[in-house]
Amino acid sequence: MDMNWIAIGDLSDIPLRGARCVKTPQGKIAVFRTAENEVFAIEDHCPHKGGPLSQGIVHGKAVTCPLHNWVISLETGKALGADEGEVRTIPVLNEDGRLFVALESLMMAAE
Repeated sequence: MDMNWIAIGDLSDIPLRGARCVKTPQGKIAVFRTAENEVFAIEDHCPHKGGPLSQGIVHGKAVTCPLHNWVISLETGKALGADEGEVRTIPVLNEDGRLFVALESLMMAAE
């Protein structure tokens, strides 16, 4: 199935080790930029109590939820350590600093 790539802005819009929240018809997506300039996108709610992951602290390829300190892998969407749960990951495309997310995967997962 072809991906439906949606432009969401530029890499420079997101600070290093920071995130921004993007609203889509399927819900909020948190788009993260690591210290190594890698970009990841996951659903913007912690599987624990729904905390806003886009407001969490980015370290390595993970984010710590601001509510109860759950650590979520940006690569897999899974909770790390003893915690269990996961959020959906969304494919991200970085074309010379312009960022796109694939919303097709969100729609398929929501059905």
